[in-house]
Amino acid sequence: MRHYFYGIPVSVMKEFFATCPKGLENLLAVELTTLGAEQVRETVAGVHFKGELAIGYKACLWSRFASRIVLVLSEFQMNDDLDLYLGAHTIPWEEHFPGTATIAVDFTGTNPAIRNTQYGALKIKDAIVDRFTKRGHVRPDVDKKSPDIRIMAHLGKGKANITLDLSGPALHQRFYRQGTGEAPLKENLACAMIARSGWTGEPMMDPMCGSGTLLIEAAFIAADMAPALRRERFGFDRWLQHDGELWQSLMMEAQVRAKRGMQRCEAKLFGCDADPRVLMKARDNAKAAGVAHLITFKQADVTALENPLPMPAVEGEAREIGMLISNPPYGERLGEFPALLEVHQALGDALRRSFQGWKVTILSASPELLSCLRLRADKQYRLFNGALECQLRNYQIALDSVASQKEVAQDFANRLRKNLKTLEKWASKEGIDCYRLYDADLPEYNAAIDRYRDYLVVQEYAAPKDIPAQKTRQRLLDMVQAAIKVTGMDGEKVILKVRERQEGKQQYQKLSEEQHRMEVQEYGARLWVNLYDYLDTGLFLDHRQTRRMLGQMAKGKRFLNLFAYTGSATVHAGLGGASETTTVDMSHTYLNWAQDNMRLNSLVGRQHKFVQADCLKWLSEADEQYDLIFIDPPTFSNSKRMDESFDVQRDHLLLMQHLKRLLAADGTLVFSNNKRHFKMDLAGLEAAGLKAQNITDKTRPKDFERNQHIHNCWIITHAETQA
Repeated sequence: MRHYFYGIPVSVMKEFFATCPKGLENLLAVELTTLGAEQVRETVAGVHFKGELAIGYKACLWSRFASRIVLVLSEFQMNDDLDLYLGAHTIPWEEHFPGTATIAVDFTGTNPAIRNTQYGALKIKDAIVDRFTKRGHVRPDVDKKSPDIRIMAHLGKGKANITLDLSGPALHQRFYRQGTGEAPLKENLACAMIARSGWTGEPMMDPMCGSGTLLIEAAFIAADMAPALRRERFGFDRWLQHDGELWQSLMMEAQVRAKRGMQRCEAKLFGCDADPRVLMKARDNAKAAGVAHLITFKQADVTALENPLPMPAVEGEAREIGMLISNPPYGERLGEFPALLEVHQALGDALRRSFQGWKVTILSASPELLSCLRLRADKQYRLFNGALECQLRNYQIALDSVASQKEVAQDFANRLRKNLKTLEKWASKEGIDCYRLYDADLPEYNAAIDRYRDYLVVQEYAAPKDIPAQKTRQRLLDMVQAAIKVTGMDGEKVILKVRERQEGKQQYQKLSEEQHRMEVQEYGARLWVNLYDYLDTGLFLDHRQTRRMLGQMAKGKRFLNLFAYTGSATVHAGLGGASETTTVDMSHTYLNWAQDNMRLNSLVGRQHKFVQADCLKWLSEADEQYDLIFIDPPTFSNSKRMDESFDVQRDHLLLMQHLKRLLAADGTLVFSNNKRHFKMDLAGLEAAGLKAQNITDKTRPKDFERNQHIHNCWIITHAETQA
């Protein structure tokens, strides 16, 4: 609707607000000013501006950074819900939409009176409906999913702000996406990356392009194409003050500019991705956007990344230089880091090797991963991908740059290489395919690395408090990079876990709801392990010799495994010829795991019993006899499912007194625990009629020789039967 004075159109200034992701406010403010907006003022995640209706339309059509453009209808002081109702009721809604239109009200913010956003939205809806009905109009219906008119309200600092959404669907949606990858980059954030990179139309490459968003948005910019040109619906379509003639003129202008821009566009845009399915989506998206002819897509892994620009035809002539812009995956789970470290290290090497003179812009939520590029940033910006804070770093690759020949964490790499050479042959000869490869051999690289077939599990120990967290983190990432290189393992098969030297139930902490398990072999026993879902894997590698010994002792014996965990000791006893086995653990999960392990070795039948119970309570009530008992209790436990807490140093004598009752006259009890500096109460044992022999050194495997305190192990028998 235009306003006239004596037949002459009158300019009417309106107040607008543009929302955007945090970090894009300045870019949006400059853009709106360029479009002709006045009184432009930045705030958190948005920009206030004024102008004629045409400016609001232009912002909807041309803004590459905004999420929404809203028209401010009213702003008023608000203390309680009555103020909100009256403030909304005074707005002449009948001048903005008919009663036949559907509406939705979005409300944000709270105060002591409005503690629920749904309640705030309801009060505004009631005010709108009441105003229509009191004036004899048809009352509008609510449609939360796809309304004709969307009203947005915000409460903050004692004021309520009510606006009319002009955008419709969020403006970052360009409606060319036929499919996306797992974590698609929003279009307005992609444009922010391009703007902050300083790109001016030179050749551009995205080596991990995913669904192609960065390249498509760059093509729009290069071809002078309005980002909302393909949009079929806006929020102002059913708005009574919508000026259709004005809008059509702006659309025609944008269409002409796009046609001319496309004809003269000579952009060289290149996209690569390792996943052919994702690359197909990128091609489909580019085709739907009308820019497929401007982008060259190629399937390629970042480890084999090559410069897409041709070498000069004449020797000595300078090669064309471009810009590389990318948003590589940065993962939100620690376990995803090893593969990502490998990717970033490969990207850094490729940039130095093949992209001399290029400018590079990388967006990541992980400063640690960015450090793996081994590049020095010229500029750095803070942007937000949703709620996730990210860093955008700009780099300049030197013309004389070469791929780094320096090995990451060289001292660690040398030690790991030495360990691997020794232990790999030993493990093959022993018939085991999981073993400890490194255990904090060097103080500055404080972690344990275990090999499970062709997988590595890296477990970080807690660093001393006087070492800065950033330094500790960087050492860990350097260590993972070096481990991948030295062992030749695929980064996807390196699992990273952070743990302290744990006690009791902490060691069984679940990390995810996934189920990943694989089979490993140990002295002829087949066992299931889970490398991903728990801090521990289901197999304590330091007890390998103890399990083997139990298997050798078990023939014809009645065997009891108490605090059994996943039952690996029961498997060895069963394979060793135990006449019967009893496996006791408090955890349903681990007891089921133990049964799976037994089935894997064809150890089934009534002679193999499984008991889910509080082990201490079960022990106090049990009255059966066993010839061979293995007990490996936690150092400490205070599980809610136990009647009392348990401390192995404090309570081991009570434990032995109970076990004495179950131990056959000529039976053998193998007692192990992981408490450092554990002291056996020998006098108490003697008084109870038991004797103990320390066999710790005999049960410590070759791959744990450095750690004298990894566990301690004892053979206990009745005093009258021990030689």
